[in-house]
Amino acid sequence: MGEPQSFTNGASEASARCPVGVVAASTLTPNEIIRFARLAEELGYGEVWFAEDYFWVAGISAAAAALTATEEIPVGIGIVSAMVRHPAVLAMEIATIDAMHPGRLRPAIALGNPGWIKQMGRVPRSQLQALRETVTSVIALLRGETLTSEGDEYSFEQVRLEYPSDVPVYMGAVGPKMHRLAGEIADATLSGVLSSPPYIRMVRAQIAAGRASRSHSTVSQPHRLATYALYCVNDDGATARKELRESVAFYLATLGGQSALTDALGYGDRLLDMHTRGGTDPATLIARELPDEWLDTLGIAGDPDQCAAKIQALLDAGSDAVILSAVPAMQTELQLRMTAREVLPRVTT
Repeated sequence: MGEPQSFTNGASEASARCPVGVVAASTLTPNEIIRFARLAEELGYGEVWFAEDYFWVAGISAAAAALTATEEIPVGIGIVSAMVRHPAVLAMEIATIDAMHPGRLRPAIALGNPGWIKQMGRVPRSQLQALRETVTSVIALLRGETLTSEGDEYSFEQVRLEYPSDVPVYMGAVGPKMHRLAGEIADATLSGVLSSPPYIRMVRAQIAAGRASRSHSTVSQPHRLATYALYCVNDDGATARKELRESVAFYLATLGGQSALTDALGYGDRLLDMHTRGGTDPATLIARELPDEWLDTLGIAGDPDQCAAKIQALLDAGSDAVILSAVPAMQTELQLRMTAREVLPRVTT
């Protein structure tokens, strides 16, 4: 098989980088962060992301460590919850990291897992308003504005960053209203796992609608869309699909029934039925009854040719980058090395 194709490095040349990135599994320990980031850069991936899954590894400190340990690869924080840090503190952390590693940080803000937010007593009165308030405040502070305001979730009294930044801020979103909001207020969007080509096309349309509502002076750069994807590659495509099944079922179970992710494919009614019949453990029933078609459209699994084709389909649908979440987690390094060797050369920008 051919070696990974060569892409121009340089944080300011995002379009020239490999359009495939990787995201660390939640089970990655703090001691493994640096090695994971260095491996991603060594193998030629376009970007590396760290989720902040409460209460595992902190995304901000993980990103800072990864940036310090690598040379050029952009590092994403995806996502940080809008509800767990005051926007002034979050903006300060983002600006500090960006000052130390200019142009390489990609921070993403979203609501976060409702269960974890509830554990911390931070359930917002309105999800849309909480995200609007947090994202707009963070961006305003990063751009050097002084804030004095009283919001539904946060207040500011003459707050201004001493070291502002022009780092692009991503918004994590699911569903038409969230994606329109992302287009309206954010610099870029992060789409979660289970995203399919039809869903990505819908996301692009909603982002465009949101951007159309902005004033001309606030629309200066293209709106970047990065997409997480559950992923497994194996020379035996059937084995890869089998490995991915439980992960896809787990995430479908967390949707609580219908979702824009599945409605875009016409799967909503059947998924809702599975949830109803699954009772307190819908993931087990979903894994048992998951149609092959769903596995093919909601994740990326198969042999190198099949995986490359599925990555390409997400890129062609409108994703600027596909960020792979390798399954199973204990085979992450094997997956990343095989992908760099046998899948990346088959993907075009």
